This record gives sequence, structure tokens and C-alpha cells, in this order.
Amino acid sequence: MHDQTTQSGASELVQASNGVETISYDDFAKLDIRIGTVVAAELVPETDKLIKCTIDFGDPQSGGGKRTIVSGIAKWRKPEELVGKQLPYIVNLTPRILRGIESQGMLLAASPGGEGLALLLPDVPVPNGTRLK
Repeated sequence: MHDQTTQSGASELVQASNGVETISYDDFAKLDIRIGTVVAAELVPETDKLIKCTIDFGDPQSGGGKRTIVSGIAKWRKPEELVGKQLPYIVNLTPRILRGIESQGMLLAASPGGEGLALLLPDVPVPNGTRLK
């Protein structure tokens, strides 16, 4: 990655070597990424890619509670394999309707080599709703 600086010292957005636009720290800080526990999961009818999960993000008083999040991971995981797992989600995205279901966030996962799926798990249990930084 490279950086260009203007006369005022502010960094301009530039293209990283992989063609993805870089963002400022302030833009990254806008993302609310939290750990939640999958309490229920099921295949979305009439699709072979989507799983609908109910995620527990902890105390509703601190921005937690339960949310429905739809993820396109059914090719690599069965719903029952997800239940009980703590996973990271972006929780401040504008909700989207996927196959008639409102998805209230996005699962973060790795795609090794652009194929497959690697779930990202905390190495120790953390309280639901824990923020990632």
C-alpha cells in the first residue's frame, strides 16, 4: 500500500496494490463490529446459499439484544454447525431485505484464496455484544 500526502498534510484516498480503495481511520471507526452468539439458524427457503441466524448481542440497554442476520454461507456451513458459536458482525449497517427477510447486520468471515469460508472466532469466550477494535 502507498500513501500520497497533500500540502496540508492530509492523506488522500489512493488505490491499494490489490485495487481496493484505502479508507481513513475515521471511516473504519464508524463500523460497529461486535461479537454475538448464534442462538438459532436455518436455511432460507428456495435458496441454496442463504442461512438466517438469530444472534444474541447481549444486553439491549447497551445496544445489544437479538437480531436476525442473513448470510450467504450455506455452501460451506450447515445451520446446526453455527448454533452456539460466537462470531463477529457489523451491526450498524442499514438493514437489507434478502429473500423477504430483513437482515440487520453482516457476518465477518475470511475467504481463503477467494474460495471457501473460514469463520473468525474469539480464542476465549467473551460477553455477547463485545466490541471489536
